[in-house]
Amino acid sequence: MPRFAANLSMMYPDLPFLDRFEAAAQDGFKAVEYLFPYAFAMADITARLKANGLQQVLFNAPPGGADVAGFNDTWGQGDRGTASVPGREAEFRAGFLHALDWAEALNCPRIHAMVGLRAEGASAQAADATLVANLQWAAAEAAKAGRDVLIEPINTRSVPGFHLNRQDHAHRIVQAVGAANVKVQMDLFHCQIVEGDLSAKIAQYLPTGRVGHFQIAEVPHRHEPGTGEVNWTHIFQTIDKVAADCGWDGWIGCEYNPADATTGGTSHGLSWARGYL
Repeated sequence: MPRFAANLSMMYPDLPFLDRFEAAAQDGFKAVEYLFPYAFAMADITARLKANGLQQVLFNAPPGGADVAGFNDTWGQGDRGTASVPGREAEFRAGFLHALDWAEALNCPRIHAMVGLRAEGASAQAADATLVANLQWAAAEAAKAGRDVLIEPINTRSVPGFHLNRQDHAHRIVQAVGAANVKVQMDLFHCQIVEGDLSAKIAQYLPTGRVGHFQIAEVPHRHEPGTGEVNWTHIFQTIDKVAADCGWDGWIGCEYNPADATTGGTSHGLSWARGYL
């Protein structure tokens, strides 16, 4: 049966971030993910995980910056990663090493290395070359700690100018890196918008061993499953069947904005998940 992780950056928006761990556990989640932990103390987050019996399964490396202040500020300034940006390799390395420290504290097996916007004046080939080189370095560092490094294709409507948009492009990059611990973060919201054909894409890519994590959100409004155009029952059955056939045992992150953002709205919107949690 598919295993779902609550994305605490988006779900339970009526609660302070640290209180969302308990809310997710009360709703039956056994795992969580979120964008960034860096504005909080490691001890506070590890305590919330332990107190609520939750596993941390994913978070993002910093979107930019060379120190903790920069790691926290650059997202608001429009940075969406540095992994593919020529000239920002030092930032990428500083941020990724900081993320590895957090992964150790949180016992988190995978880190999303954000690819970033295509740099002005940079060719697609230059961005790819920078991305491959950065990921080869990150893979070696992550392997020392037993972590996976993930890259995510993102649709051009949500993040115009993002360098990586398609599954085939992401898989070419992973193959070029040539490290077993570098994988694709397959977000079905982005995939549906850019490519569609979700069932075929899952059947094509999951058996390769190069999909490290799924994420979901309904299309077009990025709300919970059942509020838009995707047949999620079929998609979850497809993931379940293909995963059983190929031995994949990962997580599906619920990276959506609840349609009802008022008090209790996230929990009320979980009718789609009651059979899984």
